[in-house]
Amino acid sequence: MQHIERTIRVPIGLEEGELFAKLQDACSELASEVTPVRFVVTETTPAYLECELSGFVDTRLGPARSVGSIFDFNRRSGENGDGFNVALMVPTGIGAEIGGHAGDAGPVARMLGELSDNLLLHPNVVNASDVNEMPENALYIEGSVLTRLLMGTVGLQRVRNNRLLIIVAEHEDQLFVNAAINAVNGARASYGLRVTEVVRLQEPVHLQGGYSPSGRAVGQIERIDSLLSLLDSRNGSFDAVAISSVIDVPKEAHQAYFDGAGAMINLWGGVEATLTHLLSSIYRLPTAHSPMFESRDVASMDPGVVDSRMAAEAVSLTFLQCVLKGLQRSPRILTGSSVIEGKQVLTAADVSCLVIPDGCLGLPTVAALEQGIPVVAVEENRNIMNNDLSLLPWAEGHFYRVSNYWEAAGVVSSLRAGIDPRAVRRPLPRAVVVSSAFKSTAVVEPASASRGRC
Repeated sequence: MQHIERTIRVPIGLEEGELFAKLQDACSELASEVTPVRFVVTETTPAYLECELSGFVDTRLGPARSVGSIFDFNRRSGENGDGFNVALMVPTGIGAEIGGHAGDAGPVARMLGELSDNLLLHPNVVNASDVNEMPENALYIEGSVLTRLLMGTVGLQRVRNNRLLIIVAEHEDQLFVNAAINAVNGARASYGLRVTEVVRLQEPVHLQGGYSPSGRAVGQIERIDSLLSLLDSRNGSFDAVAISSVIDVPKEAHQAYFDGAGAMINLWGGVEATLTHLLSSIYRLPTAHSPMFESRDVASMDPGVVDSRMAAEAVSLTFLQCVLKGLQRSPRILTGSSVIEGKQVLTAADVSCLVIPDGCLGLPTVAALEQGIPVVAVEENRNIMNNDLSLLPWAEGHFYRVSNYWEAAGVVSSLRAGIDPRAVRRPLPRAVVVSSAFKSTAVVEPASASRGRC
């Protein structure tokens, strides 16, 4: 199986319904040779959309490893008003000011969790090496699963616990293999993690960190076949899988990451996301990865007192505990319309709003646009994506650009209360009154309020 990274330029079309169709068409041209697993719009210009795609070329996938298309879409009939569920995303590898380091969006998750019946989040939001303080009502799901939930192609069902398969890649220094196994046993003893098996993978998958043309963290994946064969052989005996293996990066990158005080984009997360996107898509099971140190020299490096956002990484040997804690109760992934529509299954119809860093235009944002899910974009969570989300064809009251997560919490609270968030701001414009002889889609003045700052 060959991993590829592609840049695609798509002629722009922001009219209603055209954006999604154009993105589908552009990627369908690659479908015969590439199975896409990650997709993002990195820049929007008046003439085109600059897009980046991660995918795999493999003629041996076969029916048993069918991943479907990341562009598959089922439109919801409307929002289910029985509950209020918030989706919180901080895309991996884009240098997000909040959540782009080591679980430093965890406080945001806990705050928004107080406003939600269920808080949908992905590992990048709360994974902090040996720490994972996600709220009790969080549904910890891999990023591609959250995307497919918004696209309407999967449903989620809560579980009491999962049977975890732990895969630890062999390492030339047994210190790191032993440390990973000790982390697993520590989880079993301290909070009752249910582990079916710990497998030492003799032919480890090769992961290498890198950057895309836009500066996103991506990387390369090689020698994945032995990992797939192992998962095939155990399929049905586990509910979730955690993988611990080395990610190759230049040795100097470790110190540079800490010295940069947040300026350097995390080099490890992008290739991890590509791997787990693929595995979650094939096996439809919760999947997460944690990196191993390459050597004792790297592990014993003293970075000094580091930026608080990275501090959790400076004190861990395995980076595995956050993954185990998240996967312990990660929800079951369901597919097929009859299964998705069953009782106690959370679907796209149950998602009440999506909270993202401003400028992030990927399939989750496109799905929210198409599904009529309100989006709250946070300016303070700066990142390298270069898109003006207000230019998209949002329905009235479906896009709110806010300064920070405090304001985001206010908008989310208003949406939960069923009131127009603009009603708590002043000045409060009067309702527009028009003659029945004229058509008007405006409800209040100014019409641009829902596309700019709330």
